[in-house]
Amino acid sequence: MESVRRRLAPAMTAARFTRVTVRRPDLRIPFPRRFAARLTGETVVALTRRAKYLVAELSSGETLLMHLGMSGSFRVERAGTGGRAQRAPGLHDHVVFEMSTGAVVTFNDPRRFGFMDLLTPRQLAAHPVLSTLGPEPLSAAFDASSLALALRGKKTSLKASLLDQRVVAGLGNIYVSEALHRAGLSPLRRASTIATPSGKPRPAAHRLSAAIKQVLIEAVERRRTPSYRVHRFQVYDRENEPCRTRGCGGTIQRRTHAGRSTFYCPSCQR
Repeated sequence: MESVRRRLAPAMTAARFTRVTVRRPDLRIPFPRRFAARLTGETVVALTRRAKYLVAELSSGETLLMHLGMSGSFRVERAGTGGRAQRAPGLHDHVVFEMSTGAVVTFNDPRRFGFMDLLTPRQLAAHPVLSTLGPEPLSAAFDASSLALALRGKKTSLKASLLDQRVVAGLGNIYVSEALHRAGLSPLRRASTIATPSGKPRPAAHRLSAAIKQVLIEAVERRRTPSYRVHRFQVYDRENEPCRTRGCGGTIQRRTHAGRSTFYCPSCQR
């Protein structure tokens, strides 16, 4: 999601919505009342991200909250003659933002699990998801100490705990698996084992917090290259293949864990 935000920012930040086209009444939930009218003419003051949500602060004081769902994506194009999109909208192009920068930003969502909402400051502060999120993994607020404190006394597995958005915001299944492998920690071990009883970080917490930051930074950078789609992860989706850790000699295993596929090396992840 951070790579999506960085791609949209040049087209939307400090730009005004000159035209908003909504081509259906709902996605996962109905669009807000007068959605297009409330956006048109407003300027995006800042485009930020909170976990897997895009957060556009508007000159009106409202906030445009967007989520991709399972199949949503944004396409950014330059406007054609007359300031309109150059291509005809596709079947699943549900929302089109025409910006004062000359960019046309189209939201495509075949399965319609994404959503867009407009929130007042009070609604944003009381949002049932955003108000309970943990620290952003790439922020200064997230480190070994904050992670250990959040996991102190937890009896759940390390994998399940890292997917809890109240512990750390925005981590998904793939990158949890990758970070645990890089840190040499089993996804099955009890979460509390990386912290002391008082919540101080053990060496495992330092390795894990650093690994989380590293895999996310690399993922964002990789999406800037044309070959990112063919990149293979170290453990994810590599069941029965040799572990790539130097000197390990183990084999990647897959286990269904809390309803999600977990990939790990039992030899070097303890």
